[in-house]
Amino acid sequence: MIEVLQTGPLNTVQDLGRFGYRNIGVTSSGAMDRLALTVGNLLLGNEDGAAALEIQTFPFRLRFEKDAAVAVTGADCDARLDGRLLPPWWAMPVSAGQVLEVGTPLKSARAYLCLAGGLDVEPVMGSRSTSLRGGFGGLEGRFLAANDRLGIADVRISAVPDGGFGAVPPETALAAHFPAPEDGVLPVRAIPAGEYTLFGDEAERFWTQTWKISSQSDRTGYRLSGDPIMLAAPMEMRSHGVVPGVVQMPPAGEPIIQMSDANTAGGYPKIAGVAEVDLWRLGQARIGSRIRFIRSDVAEARAAERAVKSYLDDIRRTVPMLSQALAAMSRR
Repeated sequence: MIEVLQTGPLNTVQDLGRFGYRNIGVTSSGAMDRLALTVGNLLLGNEDGAAALEIQTFPFRLRFEKDAAVAVTGADCDARLDGRLLPPWWAMPVSAGQVLEVGTPLKSARAYLCLAGGLDVEPVMGSRSTSLRGGFGGLEGRFLAANDRLGIADVRISAVPDGGFGAVPPETALAAHFPAPEDGVLPVRAIPAGEYTLFGDEAERFWTQTWKISSQSDRTGYRLSGDPIMLAAPMEMRSHGVVPGVVQMPPAGEPIIQMSDANTAGGYPKIAGVAEVDLWRLGQARIGSRIRFIRSDVAEARAAERAVKSYLDDIRRTVPMLSQALAAMSRR
């Protein structure tokens, strides 16, 4: 078991999402940074989508009631175990009674705390993810509160030797496929969507200007602030299905990017779709930060997807060998 000692709103249990129910109005939910959650689970020998904690309000503190193994990935959050600083993207064993504290990140938005075996909460519709809008999944369908206690599905500590080990952060390992921000502006690849041509000459400004993530943003969607982009002529549309990554343009002319808790349907025209492989970077973008859309295509998105798959496969192959080697060294 783990006990939450200190937390803020919006910290939740998440996995990779709930799929197959959008036709009845159920959002997928799941981690905003799916890559960070997956890496954390791989470091511990878990299934990719084992349930973990998504932490986006800080500081966050918890106590371990049993020996376990944990990994902290995602945001650069100054994680400390009993006051001792942990390296980023790191897995290590922990002992009963120890306290883990996750501090405010320097630049990113969300940290992920994975545990060997995954969190033991009841699955709902095939997922343990919390749907805050629906009030189900995770821990009673809500965000975490002080004194909450959560179980660990299957405690396995032997895979992570004393001292632990980590992974190269994706920002470094995948730098060739995910360009770093320039002047603080995050480049986000997107592909023109169904109603793109309806914006006429205005559509070009979607790519050329910088957008700011407004304070009206959350896990459902990021509302962007910038010079409005209007339809070439007024029109009415029927509601249509939407998924995470869809960029809608409401009448005010400022885009909305659908995120992990994306609406299942909507009637705003779609100007673009963010490449799915870039959504993990958007999940780490903070309120008030700036982004710029980079016009892309399917071939470029698939090339980035192959690079991410290779990165994850490398971790998947390396972790068992590294665990065995370090364990053998510790026995000498």
